[in-house]
Formats: sequence, C-alpha cells, structure tokens
Amino acid sequence: MHLALVQQHATSALDDNLQRGLEALAEAAAAGADCVVYPELAFTPFYPQHRAGPDALDLAEPIPGPTTEAFQAAAAEHGVVVVLNLYERAGDRAFDTSPVIDVDGTLLGRTRMMHITDYEGFYEQGYYAPGDTGAPVYETAVGRLGVAICYDRHYPEYLRALALQEAELVVVPQAGAKGEWPEGLFEAELRVGAFQNGVFMALANRVGDEDVLTFDGGSFVADPHGQLVAQAPRGTDAILHAEIDLSACERSHARQLFLQHRRPDQYARGAVTSPAERPLDR
Repeated sequence: MHLALVQQHATSALDDNLQRGLEALAEAAAAGADCVVYPELAFTPFYPQHRAGPDALDLAEPIPGPTTEAFQAAAAEHGVVVVLNLYERAGDRAFDTSPVIDVDGTLLGRTRMMHITDYEGFYEQGYYAPGDTGAPVYETAVGRLGVAICYDRHYPEYLRALALQEAELVVVPQAGAKGEWPEGLFEAELRVGAFQNGVFMALANRVGDEDVLTFDGGSFVADPHGQLVAQAPRGTDAILHAEIDLSACERSHARQLFLQHRRPDQYARGAVTSPAERPLDR
C-alpha cells in the first residue's frame, strides 16, 4: 500500500481549508497513493482550544454532508481510500468523527472518538459526546483499516480491539500541540502499540499557529515491528508518503506469538486482595 498522510494547517476560511484538502488528495493520488489520511478536524479551526459556547453545536456538520460528499467524489475520481475527521452533528449531539471512504466513493462507515478529554486548550467534553460506534474495522479495497482518533490512542484496550478484528493499518487523526508531551512520546507510544498488536500505525497530525495552540506536525508511520518507517517535518504543511507491506502484519511478533498466547478468561480474575488474604511468602 502507498499511504499518504496530509499534514495541513486550518484557518477560519473553511472553503479554503476544504479546497486545499482536495488539492492535497489529488497531489497524493498523482504520486501513487492508495490511501489518504487527514488530521483531526482537518478543515476547521480546532474548536476545543476554547470552551464551548452556546452555539458550539452549530459549528458541526452532518455525515453524510457537504465535506464527505466532496471527498466521496474525489475518492472515486482518483481511486483512493480516504479517511477524514470532522466535527459531526447528529441531532442534538455532536461527535469527533472519522468517515472512511472506499476507492469507489462509497462511505463505508464512521468511527466516533470514544474517550473524551478535558483540560486547558482541549476543552473537548463541551463539544463531543462519547462515541457510540465501538471499534470498527473497515474492509477497504486496499486493506483492513481501523481508526483511533487522537485521545483514543492512549487506550491499549482500544488498539487491541482493532487488532483482534485483524486490522492491518490503524490510522490516528491527531491534533497534537507543540510542547504538549515530552519529545518523542507520541512516536514511542504508537511504536509500542504497533509492536504489541502487529499493525501499522499512522498518525496524521495537524500543524500551524492557532488562537491558543501551535500544532506541531511530525506525522509518522510505524510498522508492526515497532520501527518508525517515515516521518513528516514539524511546523509546516506536508504530505508524508510511505510504502507499506501489509503482509508484515502476519509476520509480526504479535500475530505469531502475543495474540495467540492471550488468556482473556483469566484477566477478570485475581482482584486485589487485602494483606491478610495474600499467601505467605515462601
């Protein structure tokens, strides 16, 4: 698979954001991409950097809707799989959502972010309801694909759920800010996740100065052996290209060993006991 991660900035000029995203798709496809992935809230400002106001729901859009329809047409035109991320409105609720589009323009489904954080610069609980789509894996024309949206990547059980459904590639639409975590931690976390689960991990980060946050870029791809195989520059718009061999998943330690040797029947046992209940040391 030829994978392309579109690392781009966003402004309040929504039409321009969308147009640049479509142009990046055409450019990536012309360079041979089979699958194109975008960052979190790729075509709008990062709204949760401010506390949600009474009009927060009005900022969201339906799926299907104008953005997904534009990319469905573009996916069919260029013959590529596309993973987006949008602020989705569904009735009186909103979600942080990644639609997944196949090479013929079919909307295969959507993944909604399950775990919702809330701290300075990331006031997400005022915007998003917790996702209710579970952890779907999509059978695309180019491989089995799962999505872990931003904060969901911190939950090993979520990544394991994707692996147990035989995902080959897990994409991570991300809004990671400069200085948010110690240098190298984003990469280390997902390299370990890739190694433990026998999947490719691909993080697409947004970039650029916004009102409160500066997004860092540095999008990257890790292989099922935990190796970093490609990384974009920091602080600038870019398209990161990576050729990945999905058959490496089956050859990984996770598929050959770790997943086969799981003991889920035992994991709910062994609750913490009081000192009096613990066996004596021998």
